[in-house]
Amino acid sequence: MAGSNENETQATADSRGASLPGAPAAGKNRIFIVDDHAMFREGLRQLIEHDPDLTVCGDAPDAATATEGIRESNPDVVIVDITLADSSGLDLVKSLRNDYEDLPVLIVSMHEESLYAERALRAGAMGYVMKNEPAKTVTAAIRSVLRGEMYLSRKMSSSVISKFMRGETDKPTSPLEILSDRELEVFRMLGQGKGTRQIAQDLGLTIPTIQSFRNRIKEKLHLKTAPELVLHAINWVQSESPKLPG
Repeated sequence: MAGSNENETQATADSRGASLPGAPAAGKNRIFIVDDHAMFREGLRQLIEHDPDLTVCGDAPDAATATEGIRESNPDVVIVDITLADSSGLDLVKSLRNDYEDLPVLIVSMHEESLYAERALRAGAMGYVMKNEPAKTVTAAIRSVLRGEMYLSRKMSSSVISKFMRGETDKPTSPLEILSDRELEVFRMLGQGKGTRQIAQDLGLTIPTIQSFRNRIKEKLHLKTAPELVLHAINWVQSESPKLPG
């Protein structure tokens, strides 16, 4: 009888352990979400866990927290936004590519696919979805990258293929495409009304470094003055705003 009770106790302990938060869900693909908006993370979690073969194993608002969480949770796919609390999502993608060569990363962002998708692929992401797409598009993209396939919208896929066929893979289709990833990040933050000091603090860089980026951006975009640069950046950020989901 004593042996039977011990076995029952052990079985109960095992079943409890299997249901602990963070424990791997049997047969389910594990997704880790990195986005600086808590409400979006929660909404995406509910969307993902609606599918019986998908589960969210963790989430984070910034790159530093994500790096630790990904190491601990061992996900099958990481979803990353372009804009994070402490860095660019593209920088996180590059870091993950270096640390986990076979870990697929999917970008889900409000930013225009035509400008950021190719940058994301070059950084090491396997797909790009805009936040205003239907919910089924996000789950379709997750399943694609789980199969080791790239995912882009039909329009973006056609654009990339057309550029390749014409031999124009390095030819920019937008003036902003000539900016480096970091220059584009600084340009975006200028458009959000942030000054040089705030940008330097947010990106962990020095003020002279940000000033150097600003000068290079002005030169590349053929802008003469600092106010002209800021106005150009504000207009661009505002032009993206209507594409945000309601």
